[in-house]
Formats: sequence, structure tokens, C-alpha cells
Amino acid sequence: MQYRTVPKNGDKLSVLGFGCMRLPQKGRKIDQERAIKQIRLAIDHGVNYVDTAVPYHGGESETLLGKALQDGYRDKVKIATKLSPFLLNNPEDMPKILESQLEKLQTDHSDYYLLHALDGESWKKMQGFEVLKFLDKAKADGKIVNAGFSFHGGLRDFKEIVDANDWVMCQIQYNFLDENLQAGTAGLKYAASKRLAVMIMEPLRGGVLAGKLPREAKKIYGASGYQRSPAEWALRWVWNHPEVTVVLSGMNAESQIMENLKTAETALPNSMSPNELAVVHKVAAAYKRLMKVPCTGCGYCMPCPQGVNIPNNFNIYNQYNMFDEKIKTRGIYAVMLMGLMSGEPADASLCMNCGKCVTHCPQHIDIPEELKAVKGTLCNWQTKAMMPIIKRMMPKSPAKKD
Repeated sequence: MQYRTVPKNGDKLSVLGFGCMRLPQKGRKIDQERAIKQIRLAIDHGVNYVDTAVPYHGGESETLLGKALQDGYRDKVKIATKLSPFLLNNPEDMPKILESQLEKLQTDHSDYYLLHALDGESWKKMQGFEVLKFLDKAKADGKIVNAGFSFHGGLRDFKEIVDANDWVMCQIQYNFLDENLQAGTAGLKYAASKRLAVMIMEPLRGGVLAGKLPREAKKIYGASGYQRSPAEWALRWVWNHPEVTVVLSGMNAESQIMENLKTAETALPNSMSPNELAVVHKVAAAYKRLMKVPCTGCGYCMPCPQGVNIPNNFNIYNQYNMFDEKIKTRGIYAVMLMGLMSGEPADASLCMNCGKCVTHCPQHIDIPEELKAVKGTLCNWQTKAMMPIIKRMMPKSPAKKD
């Protein structure tokens, strides 16, 4: 494992961090036994930074992590968790939430405590709550060690927040599709110039850069002469930046963990050649031509009051536009979102344009407007005409025995 140093406190952190937002699941719940084994597997191989937050997995992520860090594992890692502005109604909520988090995590302190998903508006709200005084008191009381923030706004607001406090670290979204989105490369370099450690989230864009590839991207990688998976290409690109301290990966399969651990051993700063960087640039251009909605699948927009599965709608819509499998993708949409599998529709046609989701989206996507596009493309007569055929092809449930 490679380690990089936090400038302001000297902590040597593994370049690969374990993100606890996309843990393995059984149905709609975390697969606790498997998730605990996965977290411990990563720690046993040198990962010493784990990241969570209250909203992850419907409030269960911190509790699961607390269980995973029993049996001596707590002493091997730095925990990062977050204070979410959208959960706060008044300043008195802040210490209450922190106490609840420490209880769930089964620890007396959080090593890194972040203000969660800040942008210009949420930062103003937190300033109104005198959040910096709260952080200073929590540090004095020993309940948090280092203060930082995660960010999903524009560059101007990012710089303002960096300059507003003596932060130890920040966390930004960064990958080869998002060089100029949100804080972007300019923000990365600005934070590093102020001696902040920079933790990276969404290095694989919610899995989009690591899963099934558009045909054009696959050709570009295939012609590169390198035997690498898409995930390795994307992670190497992020680690190539010397300003990056930790890259968080939401790993939920053992194979992902082992592959990322291997990549982390050799993905050194400034190690990619001009030819390698050109390959990534071409792949990025191919994705940008095809992707319709910049959704990372984080799920902050959920639950929808009308029952729309927003991330799944955008994921399938992007697949429809990226891959040459229109009929198959339309069928997947019918099964997954129009009620053929569960009996409960969760498709884009249910959207009532209430706008609740928009206020929580870190990517600032106009979700109702994009759902209209999904509805027009995938909720139309063509998909509906397929549904009776698909239904006949689906396996029947076994008859109940008396």
C-alpha cells in the first residue's frame, strides 16, 4: 500500500480509502456479514481510512462500520464521518447528531469530521448556525480530531470555504469526466496550495467508468497497448495528481477490493506518460458525447415522495444512450422500473415535479426536467408494447403449498 501524508497533522493515510456508501446489500438492507468481512479485508491489506455519513444506506452505514471496527480494527484506521446540513433544523441539532454518530460508530471520537456536501447555500446556513464554534468545541472536548468539509458546489464558493477556516482537509468529486465540474482541477490545486489534504470521492463516477463500456471507449482502451481494466485506468488517472491524498472507492465486491489494492501499490504521482494521458482524454471525450445525465447514483435525492427510483431511471437512461442495445435496455427498464419485477412502478412517469429532489442533488441536476426526457424516451408506447411479451417470458412464482 502507498501512503500519502496529511500536511497539517502528519497522518500517513492509505491512498485507497474505503467508502461506505455502496456496501453490499441483501434486498434493501446491508449484507452485514459480507460488508464487515470486506471492510476488514481492506484494512488487513493496508487501508487505514474509512469514510461514512449519516444518510448512507438509510442511516445504517455508521452502525455497520462501528460493528466492522470491533475486535481491534478501530485502532488500525482513521474514521471520517460527516455533519449533513440538510438534517439540521437549528444549532442545537449539531451536538446531538455528533453524539448519535459516535454511539453508532462505537467510538469516543471521529478522526476526521466533515461538513457534508457543502455548496454556497448550505455553507451560509452552517455559518448562521455558528458551525465553526461547534467544531472548535467538539475538538476541545476530544470528540473530533480534525475538521474538514466535502463539497458539491462551484469553484468560487469552494475557494471561499477553503479560506474561511483552518481546515485540515476537504473532499471533492474528481474523475476524468469531472476535471472542470464543481471544484475540479483548479479547486484541487487551490486546496493543496493551502496545505489541505484532499480526499477524492466518485473517482469512478458511481461505477460508470468501471462497468460496461461504450463501444468507442472500449476500442480506445483496447488499442492502447496496456492490459488494464477500466477501473484501473480511472483510478490511476486520479492518483497521478500529487495533490490528491486519498481516493475513496465504494467497493462492494471482494474482486473490486483486491483489484484496487493492487492498483494502489503502483499508481504513483506523475507516473502516467503523455501517451497514457492521451488515452484517458480520448475515453473521456467518448463518454461526454454519449452521456445524457451526469448522475453518480449517490442517492441523496431519495426517497422520492412519488416513488420514483431516480438514480435507477438515470442509470438506465444513460445506458440506453451509451450502448447499442436499445431493445434490451428498454426491456430492463420495463422490468426494473415499470413494475414487472416488484409490482410497484418506480418509473419517470410518476414524477409530479415537486422539486424536493433538486434541493438534495450534489450534482445540481434539474431532476424533474431530466425525468421528463426519460419519460419521453423509455415510458412511451414502445416500452409499454413490450411489457406483455416480457411478462410471459418471466418465470412464474412457485405455487404456495398448504
